[in-house]
Amino acid sequence: MTVRLLVSDVDGTLVDNDKKLTPATVAAVQRVRDAGIAFTIISARPKSGIMPIVGTLALDRPVAAFNGGYVFTADGRELFHETIDPHVARGALALAEGLAVDVWVFADDRWYASTAEGGHVGHERIASNQEPVVRSEFADLAARADKITFVSDDPQVLADLHARIDRAHAGAATVAQSQTYYLDVTALAANKGDGVTRLAEAFGVALDDTAAIGDQNNDRPMLARVALPIVMGNAPEAMRDGAAHVTRGNDRDGVAHAIDTIILARGNTE
Repeated sequence: MTVRLLVSDVDGTLVDNDKKLTPATVAAVQRVRDAGIAFTIISARPKSGIMPIVGTLALDRPVAAFNGGYVFTADGRELFHETIDPHVARGALALAEGLAVDVWVFADDRWYASTAEGGHVGHERIASNQEPVVRSEFADLAARADKITFVSDDPQVLADLHARIDRAHAGAATVAQSQTYYLDVTALAANKGDGVTRLAEAFGVALDDTAAIGDQNNDRPMLARVALPIVMGNAPEAMRDGAAHVTRGNDRDGVAHAIDTIILARGNTE
């Protein structure tokens, strides 16, 4: 295949564990673009959290937020936007009532949270590039919510909640973990499989000529769609097992390593 487009996840992939772009990664992205290969990003982050990455990498083509539910250009032009079905949003929030989870709702490019405390709030401040608006009720946001995130360091709590939401709203939403401690609910069309397809179409590139790199379960649909899927070395073991291409971890410049040893090493000739 000829790689004409590389699509990268952000957290756990493109940025390190401090949510920062390293100089090695920035330089590698420029190398891949200099080789004539388009580069873009897709993330569970909101638009506010993607724009600093866009600026640092000088991306001038379409990018995707909310796992592909919101596709837009660097100058703010909206290409696609689908929010969660309000019935699903209300139902998911109701199913989480009484559970030991923090609730985050993203709507109107704002981050609403049940608390400003907790071990993951600091990282989300960086990822979202904003401060949370703390409130105890979220029902009024259901009609325009882009993403609902349930936060817990107890894997069983999130697994049980995931199963309950699936049973109640099967086929009406995308429910996936973007990190081991985050359970995300987004619109049905807001999944990285459909998202990478929209990005490829926006670039005028076939999926057969597209590579993608990611680290978490919500990246699986994207990796399954493209011709050259690459899994990060810090990905869960279940994702790394059987993967054709595994690069270094995100704290070892895994994207830069993949660009140099997998993408550019293939050559880019017909």
